[in-house]
Amino acid sequence: VQLQASGGGLVQTGGSLRLSCAASGSTFSSVAVAWFRRAPGKEREFVSAIRWSGGATYTADSVKGRFIISRDNAKNMVYLQMNSLKPEDTAVYHCAADRRPYATSGLTSLTNYHYWGQGTLVTVSS
Repeated sequence: VQLQASGGGLVQTGGSLRLSCAASGSTFSSVAVAWFRRAPGKEREFVSAIRWSGGATYTADSVKGRFIISRDNAKNMVYLQMNSLKPEDTAVYHCAADRRPYATSGLTSLTNYHYWGQGTLVTVSS
């Protein structure tokens, strides 16, 4: 699975952005996909994940109620709708695909994600 993230940019506090993750590979529709982010000077952190079927999602407390993950397996796409953005959301955002087909557990763990796309920078100005 190869992944390409896009949609980042500069936005003011309270604004919205939608990140997209385009995937190639026949196994995409059978694996979970997640978004992680790394802010300057900080460790990479989990943001949100979605099961292979889209039937369940997982979201970090720091973005719960503001970020929504979704996927379109017919288009090999995963999205992250980010609303009510805050300066602390500033980071490079990466999408990643799980290495385990049809996994339903451990979807918030970075160690389960084997395929990574290059990141897209999100900057939220105050």
